[in-house]
Amino acid sequence: MSDALDVLDQVGKWKASGKGVAIATVITTWGSSPRPIGSQLGVDDTGAMVGSVSGGCIEGAVVQEALAAIKDGKPRMLDFGVTDEQAWDVGLACGGKVQVFVEKVN
Repeated sequence: MSDALDVLDQVGKWKASGKGVAIATVITTWGSSPRPIGSQLGVDDTGAMVGSVSGGCIEGAVVQEALAAIKDGKPRMLDFGVTDEQAWDVGLACGGKVQVFVEKVN
């Protein structure tokens, strides 16, 4: 729970200082997923981050979408996944899916 509180605390500080802020939340997982449902990532308008929704290339894509959400104010539903066969081809044990909801904090 402290991770979630850390994210919300930092997001609040960024917002209070006048920065544009977005928050991303894992809302669905299936199969292999590095972070559980409810995990959050806060992003400010400079690209600073707190928390985590995944890792690797997914995290980078979520940050880019968060920056876009800060600019246009539109929420996003992001779907990331890999089949078991695709996972095996790249040397992973199993596939998985994660859905992340990204929204600007007003």
